[in-house]
Amino acid sequence: MSSCCSSINYSTLFRSSMIKQTTSIACFPPLCCHPKAKRYWFIKSRYKSAMGDDETQSFQNPRYVIKKVLARPQHEGNGAIVRRSIGRGELKNLDPFLMLDEFSVSAPAGFPDHPHRGFETVTYMLEGAFTHQDFAGHKGTIRAGDLQWMTAGKGIIHSEMPAAPGENKGLQLWINLSSKNKMMEPRYQELKREDISEVKREGVTVRIIAGESFGVQSPVYTQTPTMYLDFTLSPGSQVQQRIPESWSAFVYIVEGEGVFGEPSAAAVGSHHALVLSPGDGVEVWNRAAKPLRFVLLGGQPLMEPVVQYGPFVMNTQAEIEQAIEDFNCCKNGFDKGKFWASLMKCEGPN
Repeated sequence: MSSCCSSINYSTLFRSSMIKQTTSIACFPPLCCHPKAKRYWFIKSRYKSAMGDDETQSFQNPRYVIKKVLARPQHEGNGAIVRRSIGRGELKNLDPFLMLDEFSVSAPAGFPDHPHRGFETVTYMLEGAFTHQDFAGHKGTIRAGDLQWMTAGKGIIHSEMPAAPGENKGLQLWINLSSKNKMMEPRYQELKREDISEVKREGVTVRIIAGESFGVQSPVYTQTPTMYLDFTLSPGSQVQQRIPESWSAFVYIVEGEGVFGEPSAAAVGSHHALVLSPGDGVEVWNRAAKPLRFVLLGGQPLMEPVVQYGPFVMNTQAEIEQAIEDFNCCKNGFDKGKFWASLMKCEGPN
């Protein structure tokens, strides 16, 4: 199929998995967090704690693990390695979440020019750095601890490439947009490491990427109501986190091992995604000798049909066909792609 966006490499673009390591762009000022994204926190620890057990509220309907998925390494983009949990055969999606990849990329590998439509990509760097450039002239770099929340809406074409020597690691989450928002104007929200609130209590640290925890609210506006919390638990500590009962929720373990949901449950180690049952909160224990790091994600289900073709996520097959036509003909959101090509190549770190 011929395309006026002829600079795009289709073999890279429409691979079955399609991860994107995104990079930053400073565009929009921080907005208020979605009102439905409120959270509450409780922490207990065998360490000396500022809170006693009498101050800890139990859940009426605690969540527990109902599905465990090991994210196995696979190749994506141009020579990149990802561990996909959501978005693979065992867990195709978890409304409103479409995909979660833990990526590890070293130059000259990367993710050259590719499109998106109909959802959001959230890139959170763990190590190294990634540089992003899009067809609207936006360009920037996110480093370890930084966040980019990109709402693709009706269309983005961009590239994402490693920007530091060695391995560049992070998480990229895809969040679906409702039918009324799929064709909205694209936008970016970006937070540097120092702008992400971090709260420490005895044995527990949480970085509040989206939503609320420890009484602290993220400035990120979530088009689809979402929580995104990065927890680190010292050996012997435990934490409780409230989650709206109607929301889907899961945990992804970055490092270490922990016990999730029930005190009698078996410990689970790194690179696992744990889908949580319905309920009003979850409790986590670190009984190991090393720190436990995991992200806790929750979102309000959209309850809408999902039709996906690579980087296009819509509600009907007709909308997917329209997205492909719009991209090929550089129209209806992809207009700027006609004469654009990223300056970033798979040649090495910046």
